[in-house]
Amino acid sequence: MSEEINRRDFMKQAALSTASAGLAVSVVGAARAVGANDKIRVGVIGTGGEGRSVMAEFLKQPDAEVVAVCDVYRPNLEKALGDTGGKARDYKDFREVLDRKDIDAVLIATPDHWHALIMVLACQSGKDVYVEKPVANSIECGKRMVEVARKYNRVVQVGTQWRSSVHFQKGVLLVQQGLIGKVSFVRTWNYLNLCPEGFGSPENSEPPADLDWDLWLGPAPKVPFNWTRFGVKYLWSTFRYFWDYAGGFMTDWGVHLVNVIQWAMKVDGPNAVAVSGGKWCLQDITETPDTLQATFEYPGFVATYENRLGNQDTIYGGKEYVGRDWDILRDWGIEFHGTDGTLVFNESGFEVHPEKWHTDRTHVDRCPAMEMNEVDEGLNAHVRNFLDCVRSRQRPVMDIEIGQRASAASHLGNIAYRTKSHLVWDVTNQKLLQGGAEAHKLLSVEYRPPWKLLV
Repeated sequence: MSEEINRRDFMKQAALSTASAGLAVSVVGAARAVGANDKIRVGVIGTGGEGRSVMAEFLKQPDAEVVAVCDVYRPNLEKALGDTGGKARDYKDFREVLDRKDIDAVLIATPDHWHALIMVLACQSGKDVYVEKPVANSIECGKRMVEVARKYNRVVQVGTQWRSSVHFQKGVLLVQQGLIGKVSFVRTWNYLNLCPEGFGSPENSEPPADLDWDLWLGPAPKVPFNWTRFGVKYLWSTFRYFWDYAGGFMTDWGVHLVNVIQWAMKVDGPNAVAVSGGKWCLQDITETPDTLQATFEYPGFVATYENRLGNQDTIYGGKEYVGRDWDILRDWGIEFHGTDGTLVFNESGFEVHPEKWHTDRTHVDRCPAMEMNEVDEGLNAHVRNFLDCVRSRQRPVMDIEIGQRASAASHLGNIAYRTKSHLVWDVTNQKLLQGGAEAHKLLSVEYRPPWKLLV
């Protein structure tokens, strides 16, 4: 682990022109050509719960083969090997996976602080990439990921699978077609109740013998091992609630919700961000807020994101939406509020609720009531889209640039929270116009030597 990370161990790439920004633009790389009858050979880097869940979808595809699994924690690796029926080769160091010339693509499902470095090196080694969200743990790292994907002409899909979900596609289209009228406000939320102990406060300890803690930390600051930094509680990976590795609910769930906002409203990011909140309920050692409200100003509309971990009750807009399965608690959701109606997404699908009255108190029926409860998370279709694009060399439905813009908005929310600043953002050039020195500093992260992000 002491050698410097650079490009010398990877395939030399020919200089290729950068593809244009169209969704269906062709990209041509120097990796192994995948023939019409060849199986796409996949390496999985990060085999915790999320990695194995996505890997399961790759294993279902008749034209894909998982040939390598990689994790720094042996128990996770053993589970992934079992999932492949023992057919894959196992690795602890991701660089050995990237060195294999016979691997066409990699799935990156590590903690967030590893995403950028592994993705950049994978692209430089001629491999296409499916990377989990958020694309990185900083805005600047995300921008570098877009640059390297274009420079090396790689297909990069971001794992925000709702872009491939039929019910999200249909609901978004209804918003874009004007079914609910002009939208001026969008509300999103995540509500849970983890009080009072939260994710726990264990003492630091020696890492387990079957974990390479130094390699797990990688470019993040070196700290003693702690189970809350590393482990899983309530089915969640608890690394997400420490700033060194991730950004709490804002960059975990918030990326999904912001992505739907920007998709439906056809925008690339907010012009301004302001956030209030704090850690006021949970009594644990995590760092990210348990109560937060973020306001994102976009051209022509405002969107909010809320998370709270001390109360799970949800009553939409001050009244319960009573319908099929809609009168029970909803711990997340998205509401598009238009002049003629409101469209609400959550895990039951979506519903459209007509706006019945105008200011003159006349009854109007411009927007029909409807619901769609055939929920499709979209993960299988998302993996299928990625594999199809590996063959066609077209950009996937959740291309790295789209994913970076959704991730950047969520990072801005955290930066505004941490600095207590009102941020003004240049969406086109991805630059901070107002926010102060500390906010500018938080746009990027420092890598612990010897790790370097070389693009």
